[in-house]
Amino acid sequence: MRIIRYLKALSSVQLAAVTDEGEIFNLPQGDFLSLLKEAEASAASPLALVQSLISSARPIPESLEQLSLLVPIEAPEVWAAGVTYERSREARNYEATGGRMDASTFYDKVYDAERPELFFKSTAARTVGPGGAVQLRSDSSWQIPEPELALVLDGRGRIVGYTIGNDMSCRDIEGENPLYLPQAKVWKRSCSIGPAIRLAETVEDPYRLQMTCRIYREGQKVVEGTASTGQLKRKLEELTGFLKRDNELFEGTVLLTGTCIVPPNEFTLAAGDRVEIDISGIGTLLNPVVSAS
Repeated sequence: MRIIRYLKALSSVQLAAVTDEGEIFNLPQGDFLSLLKEAEASAASPLALVQSLISSARPIPESLEQLSLLVPIEAPEVWAAGVTYERSREARNYEATGGRMDASTFYDKVYDAERPELFFKSTAARTVGPGGAVQLRSDSSWQIPEPELALVLDGRGRIVGYTIGNDMSCRDIEGENPLYLPQAKVWKRSCSIGPAIRLAETVEDPYRLQMTCRIYREGQKVVEGTASTGQLKRKLEELTGFLKRDNELFEGTVLLTGTCIVPPNEFTLAAGDRVEIDISGIGTLLNPVVSAS
């Protein structure tokens, strides 16, 4: 079961449930967090609540492709984990050493350390949803998308859902100096999430999800990569455990779990590109790329 938000006529926002058969049912709650609160108040799981709400309802006539999808949750904060895959460690080392893959760096240390790398990524105002444009940074010449499994958390740090995240990154800025990480990661429209939230209780094994990233330029596919969440170095509960340690988590916080798909080193995004990220059971997050404004 997936949860979406879409734009109805007169610019009203509608929450809806999407079954595995592709049927879409409107829900009475205003947003995903309201759904969670109602489920908790009624001592039911989110899935059980949704199933009861749609049991006697009729699906809407539109298909998912016909809807104007919005970001599935307006996350108050988006955090991210880094160097959680071997491929990510290799890419970070390449940036930091100018291509000397034989050199050891602090990225090797954090990959093997007990404490993961966690950093602040975005706010609701900086985050776009499916179909929204992600923006290039004006002072970077080496920029890429980072496709990631994203965790939707409640205020206690529990995983209540899974979605897709695009952690836009400036490889040249981070490679120049690791202290520039916030500038390499955080700017307006540098993050996208969507298109849906898969309820956590409906995911049998989050380490068996298949991920694909495709980048199109002038209608031609120029980059494609695939990975599995089974390649994650760390457990998801390990990442959430460190995130909530001595921290205040807001309901609906999203945690990006790192990337295992990195475009070739000679590639950089350009205005007009289209990024598609697919994760099995969640959907496809599509975002056009625009230049800095």
